[in-house]
Amino acid sequence: MNKIILMIPFALVVSNSVHASTDNPLYVGARIGASHITNMDNAVTSVTRLKDTNFAGGVFAGYQITPWFALETGYTHLGNAKLDNKQGSYEAQGADLVTKFSYAISYNVDIFAKAGAFYYDWNAIGSGVTSSDNGWSPTAGAGLEYFINKDVSTRLEYQYYNDVAGPDIHFAGLGLAFHWGAPASLVVEEPVYVNQVTIATLEELKLTVPFAFDSSTITTGDAAKLAPFEKRLKEQDAAKIYVVGHTDSRGSEAYNQTLSVKRAEAVADALRQHLNMDSTRIIAQGRGESDPVASNQTEEGREQNRRVDIISPSLDLETVTQVITE
Repeated sequence: MNKIILMIPFALVVSNSVHASTDNPLYVGARIGASHITNMDNAVTSVTRLKDTNFAGGVFAGYQITPWFALETGYTHLGNAKLDNKQGSYEAQGADLVTKFSYAISYNVDIFAKAGAFYYDWNAIGSGVTSSDNGWSPTAGAGLEYFINKDVSTRLEYQYYNDVAGPDIHFAGLGLAFHWGAPASLVVEEPVYVNQVTIATLEELKLTVPFAFDSSTITTGDAAKLAPFEKRLKEQDAAKIYVVGHTDSRGSEAYNQTLSVKRAEAVADALRQHLNMDSTRIIAQGRGESDPVASNQTEEGREQNRRVDIISPSLDLETVTQVITE
């Protein structure tokens, strides 16, 4: 009985700990091992001895009320101990009704303690033995349980049966349990995403900057008009700016070509001075007097031809958005 009392504090400690056992509350199983009988003095005759270690086993069923607490019942055969003189034997069997307290020491390994009662049937078999009996006996045990998966576990356990018609019986063995009864899992379909591609077009930017006769200097007012081009270069990595210089027809063709290049570079430099980027995105070139927009026979026409055309071609911007398919 003292062994039972020693098991109670351990069971209470384990009961205060939450463990991660199976998700399935119902289980059944079987166990096999060996039993050992002690304190046989009051149950066997003084003229003989018996085989005190025997094959034992049983079946059990349980319900996991909480992750750490279960109720368990079952049938256990604690062996048939034969007398040395072969004139009889004692057989012990009965029904277990125990509480089981578990504590997780890893994701799939629990330690457990059991405490409860055993209704025994103690049979004296043969001519050399007497005193068959039945009744209730206190029992307690401890063990290690390994969960192979959520449906199957194995056990290594010890269980003590106190005062089974007089003797004490110790059981040690291995068990296998099958678990079931978890609620059906709620299946949540994962959303399926697809890429939705949209294309937006940035319109062409175009500006003409006029120049004075024989000048390649851009005015402050005209330089301020370059802001939209600067913004596009900053915001759109694929954007490019083409700067094309022109002249009127006065002077030599070679001189006018050089002057048109200077005018284009003046505008390009005005763009570059506010931007820190690859200079290849601003392309400057001169066309001299070869591309007039008005007649060079009048002063008004020649003023229109002294110019720099600034062009940022249109851009198609592709946007990819993930959307859920219906």
